[in-house]
Amino acid sequence: MLKIGVIGAGHLGKFHLNNWAEIEGVQLIGFCDTDDANAKLVSEKYNIPRYTETEKLIDACDALDIVTPTSFHFELCEAAIKKGKHVFVEKPLANTMDEARELVKLAKEANIKFQVGHVERFNPAFLSLKEYNLSPMFIEVHRLAQFNPRGTDVSVILDLMIHDIDIILSLVKSSVNYISANGVAVMSDTPDIANVRIEFDNGCVANLTSSRISMKKMRKMRVFQKDAYIGIDFLEKKTEIIKLNTPDDKNVFTFDIETNSGKKTVAIASPNIPEVNAIKMELDEFRDAILNNTDTPVSVVDGFRAMDVAHQILEKISKTGHN
Repeated sequence: MLKIGVIGAGHLGKFHLNNWAEIEGVQLIGFCDTDDANAKLVSEKYNIPRYTETEKLIDACDALDIVTPTSFHFELCEAAIKKGKHVFVEKPLANTMDEARELVKLAKEANIKFQVGHVERFNPAFLSLKEYNLSPMFIEVHRLAQFNPRGTDVSVILDLMIHDIDIILSLVKSSVNYISANGVAVMSDTPDIANVRIEFDNGCVANLTSSRISMKKMRKMRVFQKDAYIGIDFLEKKTEIIKLNTPDDKNVFTFDIETNSGKKTVAIASPNIPEVNAIKMELDEFRDAILNNTDTPVSVVDGFRAMDVAHQILEKISKTGHN
């Protein structure tokens, strides 16, 4: 039985606790939280002990799930790794690039399992494309959210856009060539809205817009490639593929259009969306990686790469003088 300890029982931490309670093969042995009133409620609801010292919780568990503000990620990850414990940490990986670099090094040296909580990788709309050959040449993303003071310990880049950066880096098998970015701080001390263009060595271009001061919510990604357009709606959990029809296409809606080179048949497909709980699935796969000694689906290096691009974006924004 894999012993799990959770640090941070706030809004997201409770989602993690709920899901760990349902996962087979694990024992939730306790949690840490700095808020006494909240800790009392959590302890009663989940019937698990509260640890007041993180070191004792780390000693008692096999794997640590860290769901705290970003500024605490490094010291908690470091303490766990140095005791040979497996680590799941919420995104972003760390507060600074130096911290992130050190965590990559420590995790490799300790030979432990390390996963970063880029939960959109497990969104059903994205999972529905697993069997589809994606080779994007242009990607457009809009991630808009209403203002919530809870996330403002970091900029909108590290709070929201980093989800899309991680997805894009997992899709585009090429190195980043150039980044241009602009952002504005409106409600907080760091950018609340930003627009970014990422150019890759293979010619792919990604345009990303993120805002946490929007009146409406939106989480859409549009992927254009040589043979298709793919629309992914992470919020509504819907995916649509529009492409030229081939003999292999089954159960698709088709229509003909006249072009300069003759009649073309266009196919519209809606892939089957799996019914999954994204947070439960990412924790499930973390458990599986430990028990089966396999790679975690979102590694410490993946977390580092997403952070690296995010910090390059922040640097570009600071140079434009708009933050």
